[in-house]
Amino acid sequence: MEAGGARAPPPFWAGGPAPGQAHSHGTAAGTQPLSRTTTPMVTGTSVLGVKFAGGVLLAADMMGSYGSLARFRNISRLLRVNDSTVLGASGDYADFQYLAQIIDQMVIDEELLGDGHSYSPKAIHSWLTRVMYNRRSKINPLWNTVVIGGYYNGESFLGYVDMLGVAYEAPTLATGYGAFLAQPLMREVLEKKPTLTKEEARSLIERCMKILYYRDARSFNRYEIAIATEKGVEVEGPLTLEANWDIANLVSGFE
Repeated sequence: MEAGGARAPPPFWAGGPAPGQAHSHGTAAGTQPLSRTTTPMVTGTSVLGVKFAGGVLLAADMMGSYGSLARFRNISRLLRVNDSTVLGASGDYADFQYLAQIIDQMVIDEELLGDGHSYSPKAIHSWLTRVMYNRRSKINPLWNTVVIGGYYNGESFLGYVDMLGVAYEAPTLATGYGAFLAQPLMREVLEKKPTLTKEEARSLIERCMKILYYRDARSFNRYEIAIATEKGVEVEGPLTLEANWDIANLVSGFE
């Protein structure tokens, strides 16, 4: 103790490695270094989204894959956020459940204000870009790709956010394997007819879901569809795709 009651500064390198000795980098004596989970466990595959005249349509199957095992066959990957917004996610299902819990609480807190306002699809999309980028910057990402759709103030909205925080809007969106198989088909249809009716959009989505069921080993023929219009958000399902495997024995060259 120095004169006047002032405390002496701690020695240089206090709590750090001593010269010539091994040092534990744990957060406390005898503990292991902090680690992050960077491998998804139960995962969902593609989410599809398309705009139509007066709304947006999203679809996702109900398979939860544990690696290559079709472990869960009745899980929902579409979340009705509020009367104007719906969200679908591919990737790690536990991370999607975490996001859904946070969003549900946000919506409850907003409704408790009673000011007549609610979160718009664009607001949820903007918030998600910050959340995903923040977690990625901490080297602790939420292992999801998210599609946000909705209809608010007379406008359709369809946006994309991935686990790195990459975000954009488009008239058609697809995640997972659907980005390779379904997205080209949807773009081709919209090039010929930029504005679809609700029935045309639904027919297109169902066609894409059937193709993914045939071609994506992690997909399933049970799925849900979410439709956002000026009347609100409606989630339909479980629905079942009718498949025909009669020609499967004619497919060769993939053994």
